[in-house]
Amino acid sequence: MRALEERIQRDGRVLGGDILQVGGFINQQIDTSFTLELAREVFSLFSDLPVTKVLTIEASGIAFGFAVSLQFGVPLVFAKKSRTSNVDGAVLFAPIHSFTHGNDYNATVSAEYIKPEDNVLIVDDFLANGEALRGLIKIVNDAGASVVGAAVEIEKGFQGGGDRLRSEGIRVESLAIIESMSESGITFRR
Repeated sequence: MRALEERIQRDGRVLGGDILQVGGFINQQIDTSFTLELAREVFSLFSDLPVTKVLTIEASGIAFGFAVSLQFGVPLVFAKKSRTSNVDGAVLFAPIHSFTHGNDYNATVSAEYIKPEDNVLIVDDFLANGEALRGLIKIVNDAGASVVGAAVEIEKGFQGGGDRLRSEGIRVESLAIIESMSESGITFRR
């Protein structure tokens, strides 16, 4: 999506260690009208599928997930990064390693929120190594539901996570795929 690539070029900053800082418009200060534009693009990509739920992970995926679920008119479910006292009963969980934070956690969803009859679209703000998406896919599979695909705002293609998921038959649609990046510039996949 050209508009996202241009916004990344203009407002993003490459930090050391393959980190792209886009907090000014995607995941700390959120440009809501732009997020809705991104969500409309996701809807156009997946509107032919019977999506019944959108699934993301806290915290940075929630705003994008909300906007996407609004376009589809379906509930948004988000996985918590730790089990809290307000999550009772049966849970679905998956161990995930966070590239950005450099730690491991169990993503957790109450089993009552994803049912076998659900067709789930997974969304997230970033895709690097694919661990978060892989964990969310496990949660959907453990529920007996179907993954219809994954929509990502920004994929770091050079880290290979999206390509590995695609090679496994998962439909991954990324609105911008970065082929390479450094402090001197960003190159997008065509």
